[in-house]
Amino acid sequence: MQKKIFLLGSSGSIGVNTLKVVRNFKDEFKITGLSVKTNYKLLLEQAKEFHPEFVIIGNQKAADQIKNHLPINTKLLVGHNGLVEAAKILDYDIMVSALVGFAGLSPTIEAIKRNKRIALANKETLVVAGEIINKLLDEYKSEIIPVDSEHSAIFQCLNGEQNKSVKRIILTASGGPFFNKPAEELKNVTVQDALNHPTWSMGNKITIDSATMMNKGLEVIEAKWLFKVSEKKIDVIIHPQSIIHSMVEFDDCSIKAQLSKPDMKIPIQYALTYPQRLNSSFVETDLIKIGQLTFFNPDFNKFRCLKLAFEVIQAGGISPCIMNAANEIAVARFLNNEIGFLQIPEVIEKSLEKFENNISPNLDDIFECDRLVRIFAAKIN
Repeated sequence: MQKKIFLLGSSGSIGVNTLKVVRNFKDEFKITGLSVKTNYKLLLEQAKEFHPEFVIIGNQKAADQIKNHLPINTKLLVGHNGLVEAAKILDYDIMVSALVGFAGLSPTIEAIKRNKRIALANKETLVVAGEIINKLLDEYKSEIIPVDSEHSAIFQCLNGEQNKSVKRIILTASGGPFFNKPAEELKNVTVQDALNHPTWSMGNKITIDSATMMNKGLEVIEAKWLFKVSEKKIDVIIHPQSIIHSMVEFDDCSIKAQLSKPDMKIPIQYALTYPQRLNSSFVETDLIKIGQLTFFNPDFNKFRCLKLAFEVIQAGGISPCIMNAANEIAVARFLNNEIGFLQIPEVIEKSLEKFENNISPNLDDIFECDRLVRIFAAKIN
């Protein structure tokens, strides 16, 4: 029987690659829902190919462009409310959450409440509400299978192991485009410079997060909740080749690693087919051609966002929500040429100073905090 997939963020890198996996396994999967923010042209193409029960688009203006051109049995919903509504009523087995940012939280919660599998590429869900999400997963007996290459690697390394035997989790990072750039030159970084990632092809927001290394900071927080380990057991190392996607060291000093060429179709397929591994020919990893694998310590002074993320983990409470909201606004402002590259961590720091840390937030607290921080961060000069 085909597994039914609700794909959130079908126009982004993860979404497009998910559809490539589905095309490769037409007998295994069926797309029943698709969502995009604004790319109505691509959504229409996807809808005509996959004939989903629902499509969701971010605003009414974009919806008006396609509402009369969709397949006859495909229903159209609009906005974030439409996304949440589809998560509540659509027939699906797996939600692939490939949304960018805080927007992924609400539909993920609805999928958990319906006891669905969540193939999670939206790390912000666990960053801002990890403790709450874990409680919901236990209550509703739902499961999250990570899609991010790093967390998929850790998940695979931990398969069959006991959590109590984990000595440390080692998250690898490419180092982004500025790994070898002197810190004093970062003040002159342009948007185009920051979008020029050396190994991965990703959306603009995630690519900027990689350039600041905030992406790795978010992944550290996500790993804490996803694998239920202390942040003291999570390390970050720079691995420019992006072949080892992450590692786990155990108490006996053994280290397990997951290796492959950088191709998101591999972790996506694993999240959809777990615990099975289906044959595919997407990419082969030739270690002889690769030749060497190198590793370096991150520079926390140069990459202040990574340092801030570790500080936020220590603070706990609602501070990760503050950091995430401020970062989303700061990145958007940088992409719009409103602020410089080095002002991104400054916006985050000022936001963390402005808002008091609520140590035990509920969901309402988190949503309100996100709203207020965005307003504040948008006004910082």
